[in-house]
Amino acid sequence: MSDTYPFLSLEGSCEETVVWVIQQMSRVGLSVVRTFDLKVARLTHTDCPCPHHGTEQCDCQIVVLLVYGSNSHPISIVAHCHEGRTMFSLVDNPHQRADPVLEATIRRVLVPQSLSRFDAVDLSHAT
Repeated sequence: MSDTYPFLSLEGSCEETVVWVIQQMSRVGLSVVRTFDLKVARLTHTDCPCPHHGTEQCDCQIVVLLVYGSNSHPISIVAHCHEGRTMFSLVDNPHQRADPVLEATIRRVLVPQSLSRFDAVDLSHAT
């Protein structure tokens, strides 16, 4: 069973897309905590090449967000950024089950009905 599955792909810098996602979820009353940032974690490891691209100058970024709804169990969202695109995935595994109501809320807020599962959103028109 996969621990994460992608549900949204956005064009734009990692920071720009992550901030937009946080803003959208905050607007509907969800609380979001940024718990991991790969670039910050790599600061102390100067000789750490990218496992995907094999270079130290790779633009890969991974950010983990915990999203809280009205219950006490958050959903983890992993943002993987590379070359101006960010893929957002939900974590759902036997040790961390995604609450279906919270997941539906997140999807409703972030993925417009007109978009299919892997369509990109142009953030230059986002409010």
